[in-house]
Amino acid sequence: MNSPGRNGQQVVWAVVGTDIGPLLLAATHEGLVNVVFHASEAVRAKALGRLADRLGTQPVEAPGSPLLAEAIRQVDAYFAGERHTFELPLDWSLISGFNRQVLRELASGVPYGAVVGYGDLARRVGQPGAAQAVGTAMGANPLPVVVPCHRVVESDGGIGGFGGGLETKRKLLALEGVLPEPLF
Repeated sequence: MNSPGRNGQQVVWAVVGTDIGPLLLAATHEGLVNVVFHASEAVRAKALGRLADRLGTQPVEAPGSPLLAEAIRQVDAYFAGERHTFELPLDWSLISGFNRQVLRELASGVPYGAVVGYGDLARRVGQPGAAQAVGTAMGANPLPVVVPCHRVVESDGGIGGFGGGLETKRKLLALEGVLPEPLF
């Protein structure tokens, strides 16, 4: 097992297969702390090393952990088209300041099937000139899918960037009915 990190922190993780590839989900006693796209062995190793450094404890693979059970259930239901909102405790300890403020607004204010522009999101948090900083916050999102950075698009109708890759963003937006399903 692992030894508790700072403040007795324990971090557990599991990989969940989805329509966009394997996702690594990590949780603490506070809640879901990290979601990582394309969780191949190399990606997992790098992500788990970052988590260990940031949280002060070595994450433990524990797919049956009660800390992960509800997150796994809700992610599975989302990809099955049966869930449109995530109702999970979230551990925001990997993000702070402006980025956290933007991501909290995104999580609570941009529902399934909707999109928002970078500039619009900046205005919502009281920083109307900070569209680029909103893009930076999206790139720093430790909880993609659950905190839906895929719903942030360019004001001119462009899809914008995405840490999980543009094809992943398109698939998530298609799942939510924002874009048509790809033909192939």
